Amino acid sequence: MGSNVSLAPLIGKGAFSLEIRDPIHGSIELNSYETSIIDSVAFQRLRSIKQLGFSEFSFPGATHNRYLHSIGVCHIAGQAFDSIFKGYTFSSTEFKSRMRQTLRVAALLHDIGHGPLSHTTEEVMPRLADLNVSVYKNSKNHKVNPDKKANHEDYGIKFITDSGLTSIVDSNEAGITAVHIACLIDKSLDVDDDFFIDNGINFRTILSQVVSSEMDVDRMDYLLRDAYFCGTNYGKVELSWLLANTTYYNKEGNLHLAINRRALYTFDDFLLARHHMHLMVYFHHKCIIYEELLYRYLTSDECSFYLPSDIDEYLRCTDYALYEHLSKVQNPWARRIANRNPYKVVFEFHSVKPTQRVEKMKEYLTNEGMSCILANSTTRLSKYHTSSEQDRAMHIYVVDQYDSLSKPYPIEESTEIFQKYEEIRRIERLYVPPEDLKEAQEIVVDKGL
Repeated sequence: MGSNVSLAPLIGKGAFSLEIRDPIHGSIELNSYETSIIDSVAFQRLRSIKQLGFSEFSFPGATHNRYLHSIGVCHIAGQAFDSIFKGYTFSSTEFKSRMRQTLRVAALLHDIGHGPLSHTTEEVMPRLADLNVSVYKNSKNHKVNPDKKANHEDYGIKFITDSGLTSIVDSNEAGITAVHIACLIDKSLDVDDDFFIDNGINFRTILSQVVSSEMDVDRMDYLLRDAYFCGTNYGKVELSWLLANTTYYNKEGNLHLAINRRALYTFDDFLLARHHMHLMVYFHHKCIIYEELLYRYLTSDECSFYLPSDIDEYLRCTDYALYEHLSKVQNPWARRIANRNPYKVVFEFHSVKPTQRVEKMKEYLTNEGMSCILANSTTRLSKYHTSSEQDRAMHIYVVDQYDSLSKPYPIEESTEIFQKYEEIRRIERLYVPPEDLKEAQEIVVDKGL
């Protein structure tokens, strides 16, 4: 762990120390530097964090974990880099290798701080101030609200920059540091050196976009992986064509992610695949009710489960630890999760505009003495609308390799799909205890609700 790893020979033949057989991508090769990170306690913890949380109750095959997903993202990141820069002239092979390796490690560690089961457990994360992420304090662009609750991304930055994993990430002879990795995951962090600059060109923007954007490698992996393990077709995309047509655009000395015009329809399909996976898989009624039950337990006065600010203690916070906790407490919401006895759907309504219909239905059934849960799941085709101002300024561009007179322009201006799916899609569901389901259904029909 203490020895430095030289990156220069690692990109040549015979440089790989670990080969993983992946059902999605086939053979994935990892060099000794990446293997040392994967072998860390922090990364091995991801074996015990399911990729889709409660979705296995809807899709029994969906028991895959964030460990293999992260390795898949690393693999695609390397492919994306090779495609984007296949015709680019770097100042040296050393700089090119360093950028490629930095990108792959950032992709590998993008989920390292994820909490157990689902994002719902972020309800019991500590204050960000208590997590004490020192790199935030040293960043001019990163303002920490002392009352803000930490999230899984904050834990990820903590793992990378201030934990036992940090020395492993720092252990290389190419000058890659944990902060450089963190800078690609958190765009608000400062870079105090010229690490990402080559011949006056800044590579940080494009590498950050490969890790997280409308066309990032995280989505490229999880859509294919989730579709495969769920046994659905919704998330299948033309990954090879999309990657083959990724390129760069130099805007005022900053390289931005770009796509060739001929692959725009593939990009449209990529966005729709994610959109439909949300509506048909991630928002499945069974998954949603389990998350609602967990939320009610975690926010109750009886909840004794919390995620610690101590990063070493956090290592023990896995899906299994949470399930074991839920099996031992007497809270009714926790008991329903532990006993696999969730509320059942009485009514489901899909719309693009909020209505009062389901709310009135809940009010009526509640007046009849029934316990009801109203769950409102919403999604948008693009996350551009909810991104930070900084993220929105990092445009992905459309370029035309066959038309030298065509000026590159932001991708959101290139396709009507952004406008056609501008509205928020919502699924409103009303749940009742299984013992009340039949009576509730009869009331809804009889009263014309």
